[in-house]
Amino acid sequence: MSPGDEHDYRGKDQGGRPDDPYSTLGGTRQTRTRLPDGDGGLPHARRPVRNSRSLVTITGVVVLLIAAIAFANRGGGGDEDAASGAKKPGTAGSAPTAPTGTKPVQSKNGTIASGFAQDEQGAQSAAANYSVALVSDGMFNQERRREISEAVYAPDVASARQSDLDKVYSDESFLTSIGLNADGSAPEGLTFISRANPVGTKVEKYTDDTASVAVWYSALFGLAGEGSKNPVSESWYTTTYELRWVGGDWKISDFQQKDGPVPVGRDQAASSAEEMADAVQQFGGFTYAR
Repeated sequence: MSPGDEHDYRGKDQGGRPDDPYSTLGGTRQTRTRLPDGDGGLPHARRPVRNSRSLVTITGVVVLLIAAIAFANRGGGGDEDAASGAKKPGTAGSAPTAPTGTKPVQSKNGTIASGFAQDEQGAQSAAANYSVALVSDGMFNQERRREISEAVYAPDVASARQSDLDKVYSDESFLTSIGLNADGSAPEGLTFISRANPVGTKVEKYTDDTASVAVWYSALFGLAGEGSKNPVSESWYTTTYELRWVGGDWKISDFQQKDGPVPVGRDQAASSAEEMADAVQQFGGFTYAR
């Protein structure tokens, strides 16, 4: 990706729409059809009463399920990598994003985790944490944006990209189009929310000093508060980061983003603007680890 291609977090060559100033977190609203429930499509129809034989069968299934879970959670006696679901270094592909027991980082760069291990787990942890930083509301503040850029990008990439980032995030028409003030702050009475929530990571390629890691995440974006014209909505993306081992840590050299995979939403009522604003202020983020 060339610096000039970067608007929001992707350019035209990555699927961004020129007429959408923030397509990375925008997303289009879609409708869906709710299929009828069972029992002839009557949502409140009573289900038939189960007899004692059915109850015995269900009880047996529950007991077997509990036993299977207990057996699966037993430690020791087998290959440690197999038990934890971890892949041995040097083998690309997918594996469950499960905890390995290894501490993700030993330090931090400002508010961003740093000091990731020089292995596949470290590369995945770095990519997940960098996703959170690059999608955060800090990107809309000049000082914090520079700190984020210097913390996550390789030095040569950060210096080359900084001016382009400043142009995008300081553009008044861009900021007003998403409901922010000209200085990137939220209007009085509104809370600006921009947060990524990584769901999982996958190593596409790996060597001792380079890695390609895909991060699947949901993103919350919008303004919470009464009268907001850009209410907080959820979108889903997968960003693949090209990482280099630089100065004892993983750093981003390039990335590509695409929409999805997008799950089907459940029938949950949207929270009020006040509840959403309170939630983002009360619930902090995490340091993400493989």
